[in-house]
Amino acid sequence: MRGLQELRGRLRGALLRPGEEGYDEARRVWNGAIDRRPALIARCAGADDVAVAVRFAREHDLLVSVRGGGHAVAGHGVVDGGLMIDLSSMKAVRVDPGARTARAAGGVLLGELDRATQRFGLAAPSGIVSHTGIGGLTLGGGLGHTMRKFGLTVDNLRSVDLVTADGEPLHVDAWTEPELFWGLRGGGGNFGIATAFEYRLHPVGPVLLCGPIFWPLADAPEVLRVLRDYAPQAPDELGMVLFARLAPPGPLVPPEHYGRPVLGLTLTWAGDPATGQRAIAPLRRAGRPIADHVRPLPYLFLQSMVDGGNQHGMHWYWRSQRVPELTDEVIDVVCGLTDTITSPLSYTAGFVMGGTAGQVDPEATAVGERGNGFELSIVAGWPPPDPGGDRHTAWVRQGWTALRPWSTGVYSHFISDEGAAGVEAAYGERLKRLTALKDRYDPANLFRMNANIRPTAILQPAIRQA
Repeated sequence: MRGLQELRGRLRGALLRPGEEGYDEARRVWNGAIDRRPALIARCAGADDVAVAVRFAREHDLLVSVRGGGHAVAGHGVVDGGLMIDLSSMKAVRVDPGARTARAAGGVLLGELDRATQRFGLAAPSGIVSHTGIGGLTLGGGLGHTMRKFGLTVDNLRSVDLVTADGEPLHVDAWTEPELFWGLRGGGGNFGIATAFEYRLHPVGPVLLCGPIFWPLADAPEVLRVLRDYAPQAPDELGMVLFARLAPPGPLVPPEHYGRPVLGLTLTWAGDPATGQRAIAPLRRAGRPIADHVRPLPYLFLQSMVDGGNQHGMHWYWRSQRVPELTDEVIDVVCGLTDTITSPLSYTAGFVMGGTAGQVDPEATAVGERGNGFELSIVAGWPPPDPGGDRHTAWVRQGWTALRPWSTGVYSHFISDEGAAGVEAAYGERLKRLTALKDRYDPANLFRMNANIRPTAILQPAIRQA
């Protein structure tokens, strides 16, 4: 391909081609089911490298993917035959404890951001798996353990440094580019490549009252009904994440329950511990728990607690629905799914919405739906030697279809392979406003390896395989 030597010379980072040392490692993403081979991988050392790579892709009509943490279940970070723009070497984090802000480069992982901010007893609300990249999670909205107290990640986003589809740097915040800033907070990677983020921080930790409680599946209907009734009136300080799965071996559940279906709630209290104990009591009293690990624990432990159940290299597939309440029918679906689970790595998880995150005007960001409700994800995971991938994905799709009558949409960051229908379900009426932004900032749809918001006039040249 013409211009490769010039491109190598202009990049501070490495440029990799198939067969070169480091290529196979660089093209791997979290989901081991994704096996794509880019023609080129630009391992960017900074925003200037990103701009060079974008301009090269435009000049050579190459399909572009952007890899931050590489955690998208659909494998958006890696592309067949095109240019993979890899941000994973961009790791700088700068914390200003006085101003309670942090600036983080686009390749930073959640755990890396947490470790930097916790040195000062601060944190930005974020996700629940520490090896997730900040880029995809932030631009998608950002659900996590402390969102009911401090809001979504995007509610705490102050600014974004962006490289546009023209290969130009752009600083975006509520004052300089208010409409684009609105779209970036929930619209994903559709409008450019985010090379840095600035976050508002909050006093959190280093220890807080948190941890999981487990029940046998037989108690799940009772516990979920208690959760349904309690969640809308729960204090904002109380974060609640439900999960239903086969109990893994280890110290969290008694040995006699290993491999058996269980329901769990991970509870997080972002406030005074004594008050938190009283707030958690109604949930603790439900059913007959087999294990209760809610206690003062390090915030960093909480943020990495489920890392082991979300391993790199496993095959993963998921679909999600948002439901406004846990009706008896929804509870039956969740329990039925858990009773018919096809792999010990699979599970159903749900974020309890509301609190501070629910009090933000739904028009303030592109995320949209903000009220009380439950974001339910049905996740299948299996090791590569397991030939039963079709069986595991069918389990997900059956559960997703069964929840559909009660669904009001889907959180955009949880879109999998639903295509345009998933994008429409995620954004609803906001899609018109987002499309106008796409028309302005990426009319040729260069950035389409994502939950894609298509421009009005698709000015896509034939993409050449390099």
